[in-house]
Amino acid sequence: MPRTAWGAPDIGGVWSSATVTPLQRPVGQADKEFLSEEEAAEIEQRVAAGNARANAPSAVRTEPLPVGGSIGAYNSFWIDRGTTVVPTRRTSLIVDPPNGRLPTLTAAAERRINSPERRHLKDVREGLAPADSYTQFDAGDRCIWYRGVPSLPTAYNNNYLIVQTPDLVAIVQEHIHDVRYIPLDGRPHIDQGIDQYAGDSRGHWEDDTLVVETTHFGSRAYLFLSGPDGPQGGTNWHLSGAQRVVERFTRVGPETLDYEFTVEDENTWTTPWSGSSPWTVADGPMFEYACHEGNYGLPNILAGSRIAER
Repeated sequence: MPRTAWGAPDIGGVWSSATVTPLQRPVGQADKEFLSEEEAAEIEQRVAAGNARANAPSAVRTEPLPVGGSIGAYNSFWIDRGTTVVPTRRTSLIVDPPNGRLPTLTAAAERRINSPERRHLKDVREGLAPADSYTQFDAGDRCIWYRGVPSLPTAYNNNYLIVQTPDLVAIVQEHIHDVRYIPLDGRPHIDQGIDQYAGDSRGHWEDDTLVVETTHFGSRAYLFLSGPDGPQGGTNWHLSGAQRVVERFTRVGPETLDYEFTVEDENTWTTPWSGSSPWTVADGPMFEYACHEGNYGLPNILAGSRIAER
């Protein structure tokens, strides 16, 4: 265990959480907790082959798109989901519930997600209905806040810079210029009436593990998961003020930081759920993401909506 000059476990540096292991266990692997070496190698070979196909030269378009045709979005140059499964070869990042899948939604959450208002908002964010206002777009679209807590792997920028002092740990996530400050000096949480995008974190060491409790998300409680469904190719969970997250950071090798997390939100899921996402040493330094509020996307989306209405 490498240690800092003051004797704490050294978890500093640049880390990557990129992996092709999904958050939830695929339905077809219902009773399979771990992959065999051969199955893991087959998945990684498919990913490598898919990347090679995506990076191959494509035909140059010579005719304009038909009216309403999709102009496309990010190509593979911008995508960095990772190329390997997690070292444990688990079939999912979720370790509890034992089936590797998210718990059942509460009845209130089901009603909220399936309400006409929420369905309309989903259509707006996916470009299927005109947008009335920038306020209909989430914090990620607006370049304010992207991943949420815990930090789940997404399509790119799965990089974290951890900086330590005896009294503080700071985690830089350069995906909309976010820094989480985690005091270790035993101070109480902030006033209950204040909420923050990343919540309010407090940390302490349990042997060689940094344990971080985060609360005070309030109305800003939010979690983003990259995937095939939903806006931006992902799923947005707008959670409730009851959200509480406990994270555990343990350096388990020269190039591996074990990241474990438990999420509680009694207004969204019927039970808490937990996951494990080992992080690996990444080449530094990190570069600026340069997402900024007031970017070209929002004015263009709103202008397109007004044109469509006319």
